[in-house]
Amino acid sequence: MSKKVLVVMGGFSAERDVSLVSGKGIIEALNQEGFETVAHDLTSTSEFLDVLKKEKPDVVFNALHGNWGEDGEIQGLLDMLQIPYTHSGLKASAAGMDKNLTKLICNSIGIKVPMGEKMTFKQFKEEGTVVAMPYVVKPVSDGSSVGVYIINTKKDLEQIKYDDENCEILIEKYIAGQELTVSVVNGKALTVTEMRPKVKFYDYEAKYTDGMTEHIIPAPIPEIAFNTALRYAEKIHKALGCNTVSRSDLRYNEEDGVVLLEINTNPGMTPLSLVPEQYIHLGGSYSKLCRLLVEGAKCRKM
Repeated sequence: MSKKVLVVMGGFSAERDVSLVSGKGIIEALNQEGFETVAHDLTSTSEFLDVLKKEKPDVVFNALHGNWGEDGEIQGLLDMLQIPYTHSGLKASAAGMDKNLTKLICNSIGIKVPMGEKMTFKQFKEEGTVVAMPYVVKPVSDGSSVGVYIINTKKDLEQIKYDDENCEILIEKYIAGQELTVSVVNGKALTVTEMRPKVKFYDYEAKYTDGMTEHIIPAPIPEIAFNTALRYAEKIHKALGCNTVSRSDLRYNEEDGVVLLEINTNPGMTPLSLVPEQYIHLGGSYSKLCRLLVEGAKCRKM
């Protein structure tokens, strides 16, 4: 008897549209693998609870991204309900979504990260920062390069806009160089990809618009840097206690070496996404990757 998998997608974050694309691909793949699937576009908690009660799934495939889906919120709910779910649990998800906490953990285990500071957007506007230009301003908790600004001159400060003045932001030294990513599946780093966007910055549009970014596998970097990127991705995956899959984003240049920018505990699964691309490059398939995630699903036992 095949498992019933409820694929939850959409959600409330800025990455809603990407999540819907991920969810559609996942459903097609799981159907190919013989699973019974139910799609759910998450728009309210009460409706989600009703669907869980009605469908009684064996596994929830978490195809959500960003806040509420990737930060421990839905993981905690499913832990309480004792329903196994894909990807990482509450603690790893919450830690991975908090870029500042991730940096602190990286510092404690010997992973190089950009120097910087955390403050509210209001404090930043009133007091400025000790970080010298060029620097990056980004939310402490968000993904897919949403709300990220590169500040090269004082005039660039005019472009920074956040709805909430009290939102927490990170101001970090800008690390020039090659944009890299490493997928980790079941604790093992796959390979290193270099992303070469056709715009100045590897932003949301560059990530999810076909043809906007060239992906080079394996990344053309020195062997020692390549191995360091693999090692960093595996170390932070293990330190956070990630389950099944994660993806770490890094930068490399000769002066700074390899620098880890952030980890994604619930990385994208769209046709353009980097984890499926690396997995397929090494001989796997998209549907097999989706199966692996379902088979690795778990929840915190009471």
